[in-house]
Amino acid sequence: MISSSRTPNTLRRVVILGVGGTIAASAASATQTHDYKLTGTLDTVLKQVPQLSEIANISSEQVANVASHEIDNAVLLRLARRVNEHLADPTVNGVVVTHGTDTLEETAYFLHLVVKSGKPVVVTGAMRPSSALSADGPLNLYNAVRVAISEDASGMGVLVVLDERVVSARDVMKSHTSATDAFRASDSVELGALSGGKVRFAAFPLRKHTCSTSFDLTAVETFPQVDIVYGYQNAGTHFFSAAIEAGARGIVFAATGNGSLSEAAKAGALLAREHGVAVVRSSRVAAGAVSECADDARYDTIAADTLNPPKARILLMLGLAHAMDTAALRRAFGIY
Repeated sequence: MISSSRTPNTLRRVVILGVGGTIAASAASATQTHDYKLTGTLDTVLKQVPQLSEIANISSEQVANVASHEIDNAVLLRLARRVNEHLADPTVNGVVVTHGTDTLEETAYFLHLVVKSGKPVVVTGAMRPSSALSADGPLNLYNAVRVAISEDASGMGVLVVLDERVVSARDVMKSHTSATDAFRASDSVELGALSGGKVRFAAFPLRKHTCSTSFDLTAVETFPQVDIVYGYQNAGTHFFSAAIEAGARGIVFAATGNGSLSEAAKAGALLAREHGVAVVRSSRVAAGAVSECADDARYDTIAADTLNPPKARILLMLGLAHAMDTAALRRAFGIY
């Protein structure tokens, strides 16, 4: 760890990129932890944590300022490019991204696949607005910087830090709508935690990420449309048809159980195949892997492994942007 007794010239340099979200929001009352609005900026957030200057040399940039349910592919692309550009600077030791929690896991996994550096990248946010009596954003940001300056965080891919937990971007999921401990590892162990003034790692991510992926954004300007279709009792084929007619190049089926295909979903998969649209079988279940099955060969579907539907959409979108065929996509879902 970096000691606060060091002079500013010896502290590691961390760039904080702001995207918006609850961490920069406020409500009418200090006891109100819902129905708040995005009223601040990254500068507003940084003013709440003057202690950051004791542990790192901080520079900041507002990349976007939106609620995370409003983030689109253009924002993802802009953010990823800025992260890569800052990490390419030899004077920068790590990057922290402040982000809304609604879609934080999607952005974090996207960065996990496209960042091309072994330097620490940490995504954080808040479950309560900055105006709340028990606002969690300031400490989350402080802890995120502590992880970003930790030499042990190098080579770990993109990390998510909230509520003193350190989780791989691949495995993190939001498991509660409003609790401050909403973010956990979906089906794997957490990589580490913050306690006693130290960052403590206990595990290492095994899946390929960052520098070891085949995804290069240099020539990418847009991404193909990928939609998510939800599986439920009595569901028809019309959502598959609607996605295809709307221009989707990929569909993630948030299926029941172990990625089960109903007869209607099988018809949807066949229709997608006729139109050259890739279909990935994920699950609406919170934990467990979707395993390969005989239906994959029959309908050209792809098992999502342990990726939930939103993250399966991110990987499928990147795979299609890099012209991966079904065989290559199957491999990608097995290694990333």
